[in-house]
Amino acid sequence: MTEDNEDFLDEEFLDANNNIDIDDENKGLYEHLNITVDGNQEPLRIDKFLFNFRQNSSRNKISQTCRAGNVVVNGNPVKQNYRVKPGDQISVLLTHPPRENFIVPQDIPINIVYEDDDLVVVDKEPGMVVHPGFGNWDKTLVNALAFHFQKNGQKSDLDRVGLVHRIDKDTSGLLVIAKNEYALSFLAKQFFERKTKRLYWAFVWGNVKDDEGTITGHIGRHPKNRMQMYTYVDGSQGKHAVTHYKVLERFKYMTWVECKLETGRTHQIRAHFKHIGHTLFNDERYEGNVALRGVNLPKYKHFIKNVFDVLPRHALHAHTLGFIHPTSKTELYFESPMPQDMADAVKKWRNYLEN
Repeated sequence: MTEDNEDFLDEEFLDANNNIDIDDENKGLYEHLNITVDGNQEPLRIDKFLFNFRQNSSRNKISQTCRAGNVVVNGNPVKQNYRVKPGDQISVLLTHPPRENFIVPQDIPINIVYEDDDLVVVDKEPGMVVHPGFGNWDKTLVNALAFHFQKNGQKSDLDRVGLVHRIDKDTSGLLVIAKNEYALSFLAKQFFERKTKRLYWAFVWGNVKDDEGTITGHIGRHPKNRMQMYTYVDGSQGKHAVTHYKVLERFKYMTWVECKLETGRTHQIRAHFKHIGHTLFNDERYEGNVALRGVNLPKYKHFIKNVFDVLPRHALHAHTLGFIHPTSKTELYFESPMPQDMADAVKKWRNYLEN
């Protein structure tokens, strides 16, 4: 399974069969998250750290878990104002076993653009989490699909198979879900061999110099901010990554680009464009949610606030998806139009420049 632009999963350890006894009071609690804090982590409140680590959770839920004594650091319960340190061993303990392998069908509207016996293609709305996980056990795309399949009398073991690739919560656009193991394997191979046809639309800060270009650089964990990925041009860390881009429209202080991923690394577009000085527009995690380019005038600052209001998430959209069908062996190709929030942002930029 590949992962593009998805919340970090590689440091998370979930064990449904591991019943952790910290003391008699906590007997029967189950470990839902186990983290060893990285050696380069700067001091940070644990509620903020966990919120950043699992972006799909809420600060309120994390604070409640801390107050209940169910966030344990180095074997001792801590409060939400505890500051994590390098090497800390953090466990999140809850009264019920982890439910990553238990999908509850939920009647949630989703935009299915294609479906047959082997797969389904969904045009995901921004703000929807793809798969249940810590802090978000329901109201995800997978929960919605489970209801859809159940309603139509279909059987699909989404606990075991399904997601071929992922896009993260605030990224909109197309993704394909397999309905059986053969389809999953067949599609996953295409992603691995980079034979799928995928283009992303992104708004980035600044006026990108060249009309077309390629960004090359290994992507790995940021040396100081462990919630970000970082571009290591010298290849000293991370994994090889290549992003091709083409400028579609310029807005003087913001550029609309089309991106083709030659590789599928975590946060690849976000890390590569930040590396070349063009952070994704309104990308909070990568400090793109402030006016990085433009003029220091009240009118302009008010304008940017208005654009953020209509586009309250990072400006990234999975625009196209093409692949070979696992059974018919024919090529399927889909395009997703620009979502309304991004279209509204474009309209505001055009009006601003005209006036």
